[in-house]
Amino acid sequence: MDKTSLTLLVTVILIWGLNWSAMKFGLMFVDPLSFVMQRFILASIVLLAIMSLKVKGFPRDRKTWLRLLILSIINTTQITLIHVGLMYENSGLSSLVTYTQPLFVFCLAVPFLGEKASVIRVLGALTGFLGVVILYAEKISLTMNLLNPILFLIFGAFLWAVTIVYYKKFVSHVNPLLVNAVQLSMGFAFISAVTLALRGNALEFNFSTQYVSALLYSSIIGLAMGSTIWLILIRKEETISVTTSSLIVPVVAAMFGWILLGENISILSFLSFVLVLMGIYLVNRKT
Repeated sequence: MDKTSLTLLVTVILIWGLNWSAMKFGLMFVDPLSFVMQRFILASIVLLAIMSLKVKGFPRDRKTWLRLLILSIINTTQITLIHVGLMYENSGLSSLVTYTQPLFVFCLAVPFLGEKASVIRVLGALTGFLGVVILYAEKISLTMNLLNPILFLIFGAFLWAVTIVYYKKFVSHVNPLLVNAVQLSMGFAFISAVTLALRGNALEFNFSTQYVSALLYSSIIGLAMGSTIWLILIRKEETISVTTSSLIVPVVAAMFGWILLGENISILSFLSFVLVLMGIYLVNRKT
């Protein structure tokens, strides 16, 4: 990666590291569907406002718009599934399961994008993921529910990988700011229709300062800003390289938990950090 990509990567890692805590905090006040819809509408408003000033060219062909619609549906589904899993599982385990995403990307990027999968890169991806497993090993209860929440998170992680590969292959020629604005706007419409069909009643909103703060951060910073930067990186760099590097997000999330919430960091946490960095190095090193 060049210096610009590295700067963007560090930025999105810091944003999402803190965003994981913000999402978990927000779900303490409202249900997942309400939280996702509110995040989507706030992020969409901000992005559409910026897009009206920055983006001049719009896709004119129906094929691109159809692909954006498909991307929006998959993206909305994966985000909702992860929120549902996060609501019913602890944040550590949820983060661990969600970040199986780079392993799914590895499996998809080789056949569909033609990216290289050397033995060293496979070893790097597995080493990085092992670091994340070790990070949360002490926080995983042996009596945890292995059914609904975990399945939601695993399927969400898989669909996240699908969105990454799909975007890279079919929509990466479109301005990332426009893509994010469109996928969140379309996603809001999609999840609103599904919610009305399933629930038929008003969504929850909490007016407490704590909830509003979590909502604003996770929407404007985490979703609007973070996801746009993420798309820029996926567009510019190899998906395997970027997604494996994102394994450091759970490590950063644990550090924010230590700083802001007083959560413990053990010796295993430092071993985890070393393994994640080693994995990222092996995937990104020049051969």
